[in-house]
Amino acid sequence: MLKFTDDHEWIRVEGSIGTVGITDFAQDALGDIVFVELPEVGRQVAVGDEAAVIESVKAAGEVKSPVSGEVIEINQALVDQPNLLNSAAESDGWVYKVQLADIAELDGLMDEAAYRDFAQK
Repeated sequence: MLKFTDDHEWIRVEGSIGTVGITDFAQDALGDIVFVELPEVGRQVAVGDEAAVIESVKAAGEVKSPVSGEVIEINQALVDQPNLLNSAAESDGWVYKVQLADIAELDGLMDEAAYRDFAQK
């Protein structure tokens, strides 16, 4: 299941694990990404919390958590290759994985069709 936020994050859910990243729209708006500050494994996040920071040549942006839970894995590849967010934002450029605290929180997020409509506005 793939869901999106109105802050241009995505979450792919398998069981009770969510993989979080930024959308292609977001990476395009940021431009060339040069640095990513990842969350710590074990950190508890709530919906809307700043979970990571992305810096590009023209701006800095936050990755807000689309769900509540515990960060269980980070994409260590982004430390040495932050530009993975530019080249593969919605696949290999994922930011972190979270153990969902409440799967019902996903109901407040957009599906892919709704997000694509939202991003076109």
